[in-house]
Amino acid sequence: INFINYKEVMKMYNVNSDIASEFINDNEILDTIAYAQKNKNNIKLIDDILKKAEKMEGISHRESAVLLECDDKDVLSRIYDLAHRIKERIYGKRIVMFAPLYLSNYCVNGCTYCPYHHKNNNIKRKKLTQEEIKREVIALQDMGHKRLALEAGEDDTMNPIEYILESIQTIYSVHHKNGSIRRVNVNIAATTVQNYKKLKDVGIGTYILFQETYNKKAYEQLHPTGPKHNYAYHTEAMDRAMTAGIDDVGIGVLFGLYEYRYDFIGLMMHAEHLDSKFGVGPHTISIPRIRPADDIDVDEFSNAINDDLFKKIVALVRISAPYTGIIISTRESKKSREEVLKIGVSQISGGSKTSVGGYEKEESIEENSAQFEVDDNRTLDEIVNWLLKLGYVPSFCTACYREGRTGDRFMRLAKTGQIVNVCQPNSIMTLNEYLIDYAKNDTKQIALKVINSELENIPKEKVRAIAKDYINQMQDGKRDFRF
Repeated sequence: INFINYKEVMKMYNVNSDIASEFINDNEILDTIAYAQKNKNNIKLIDDILKKAEKMEGISHRESAVLLECDDKDVLSRIYDLAHRIKERIYGKRIVMFAPLYLSNYCVNGCTYCPYHHKNNNIKRKKLTQEEIKREVIALQDMGHKRLALEAGEDDTMNPIEYILESIQTIYSVHHKNGSIRRVNVNIAATTVQNYKKLKDVGIGTYILFQETYNKKAYEQLHPTGPKHNYAYHTEAMDRAMTAGIDDVGIGVLFGLYEYRYDFIGLMMHAEHLDSKFGVGPHTISIPRIRPADDIDVDEFSNAINDDLFKKIVALVRISAPYTGIIISTRESKKSREEVLKIGVSQISGGSKTSVGGYEKEESIEENSAQFEVDDNRTLDEIVNWLLKLGYVPSFCTACYREGRTGDRFMRLAKTGQIVNVCQPNSIMTLNEYLIDYAKNDTKQIALKVINSELENIPKEKVRAIAKDYINQMQDGKRDFRF
């Protein structure tokens, strides 16, 4: 292929391509933005899109972009109502709880928005030993956590894949009182198929990697040095992970780094690509916004999005990819989290620390090793109490992963709404574990009422009876029942 023809080929959009510039195609994104802006007031088209979305089978990135562009108040009301109904049908009242665990902040990359960048001499560099990891895990278990998201900077010398694998094994090995970590999700840098196979073999849950921004030029400017500078290698990471057998992956962008329309469309195109090529869309989609951090001035990033736009994006992700778990972290305030829980979010972190070794002992200002500032500083019990009062069921369930309901098996259940048949009783039972082992008195009283009420809402009589029996057995010290 000569150079001119090759350039023409690279302009093509191919949802099933192995090449990043084809399945996240710049021309397609720009054309989609223009199409959406042209049709922002096309009420008939918008009505057709919303009617299609009512089927709860998802809509295309172009259709999503039209809804994103439309600023009609009635349309916005319909979007929020539909997003709420989709979430209720697939995920019900369940909100999955997790916490991040930072292993190391050593990093060789030069990311301009992250304090872990290798030129930052202010931040204290730390790497947990296996004994320190055990103490962190015990502290997390004593809160009540069952699911962790493992975090580490990219540094093949300080944080090689062998260190990550050993750390995962250490985490799973720690059993303290009635506590255990039952699922370890992993958020580490893009790596090889061989390394993804190693992660699969050691028993990870979901492999998570944020794209940061889908615009190639902006991406390369934001990552001027280090292996992360390679846009294609980073963008194609999920393909390698799924080729290696990791069938649950989580994607996301960091809103505020680049123009939100571009990144929203890129995010939806990435979800379409995975769903089309592998038959399995992203297990989760994260929607973080840029936050203040050591050595990082967020005012330098002019693309920050406000709360109203953030809420709209969450709702449109829910409508576009109904099956996916939507995650927001303690980057967001209590007020912001409450708003988006209504219209799409199904997973949140609680009692989080973004520093290395921050759970066992609070860091001093001088010891700061945090990646970013946390806006919601409440304890896990305070967040569980809050969710219960809002009418949600905090869930510590990890059953799907351990029962083999991952990848296309999970997607079939999620896309049809049948996942509720296992998630509903599992969430109630794990909440009951939390009530017995960790909850404070006020939380216990509220949780007990919610559990008794939700048990009666289990539609299948046999399942309801088994769940009640399991809950009774918990009073005798038995744990970890699951459907």
